[in-house]
Amino acid sequence: MPGFGHQLVGEGLSCSHSAMGSSGRWIIWMLCVCCSAQENVALRVTMRESSLQVVQGDYVVLPCSFFTSSPLSRLNIIWTLAPFSSPEVPTQVIVYDHGQVIEDPALTGRVGFTGVPWSADIFLNDTRVSDAGIYRCLVNNPPETASSGINELELRVLTPPSLPLCQWDGDADAGGSVTLSCSVEEGVPTPEIHWEKLDPEKIALPINMEGDLTGSIQIANVSSQTSGLYRCSATNVLGTENCYVSLSIYTAPARSSGVLQGVLLTLSMCVVLLALLGLLLWLHHTGQDGWRWRRAKEECYDIRYTSSLRSFV
Repeated sequence: MPGFGHQLVGEGLSCSHSAMGSSGRWIIWMLCVCCSAQENVALRVTMRESSLQVVQGDYVVLPCSFFTSSPLSRLNIIWTLAPFSSPEVPTQVIVYDHGQVIEDPALTGRVGFTGVPWSADIFLNDTRVSDAGIYRCLVNNPPETASSGINELELRVLTPPSLPLCQWDGDADAGGSVTLSCSVEEGVPTPEIHWEKLDPEKIALPINMEGDLTGSIQIANVSSQTSGLYRCSATNVLGTENCYVSLSIYTAPARSSGVLQGVLLTLSMCVVLLALLGLLLWLHHTGQDGWRWRRAKEECYDIRYTSSLRSFV
């Protein structure tokens, strides 16, 4: 049976051409050919999958099959990981060597073989973002040579979007320009970013993408109508996360209001001046009446004084 070091029973069979029937000789000859061919079969390693996906926190089996015709007493299996973040620095995940299993201390309890020595498959549980990358399975089984003793597969760990960060920058005075930005730390597949204004009615807004995980909108010539609640959404197949910005635009008092205040002030001053003028006229009129009364009194006194003198004479 391929893959598990079965040896053909009857290696001591002789292939001599003694006195046997033609059919017997043919059978023996075929057994000799098969035995020789089996001894020349090299170790082969294959992957049943070229890529796998797993949701963060779930369990996954990484398959690796090998085929050999030699005993498994010296079997050696090595799994390595080249993370997507640093593919040039692969790390050792787990090793099977002469019946012993050695795990990466950082993965203790989360990685293991499913059925050594008959299988090189391993499992990963409680998967994390750091588990994503290129996994390589290397199998050696001395003294057998390996024509393709290594193979690889890609593992992607799907994660929902992290909570995005919303912020704004710019001039919030009427007529100015404002930029709203939204960024998310992680998410696999890469989250799609959307901006929309929620009130007074929901309006989708065009986005300028700055890389895969940051999106912004620019609003020029802002006005009081620009004020409102804005929402950024980061979405992938595993869910959606939101953040919000409340924008208030300052609008200076209208010029017509200043003109009205000037008119009111002018009218007030006119009223005051008219009151003062009325007061002056009243005082003037009152002064003339007093003068006339004094004049009349003096004239009356003169008449009485003259009459008295005449009567005395």
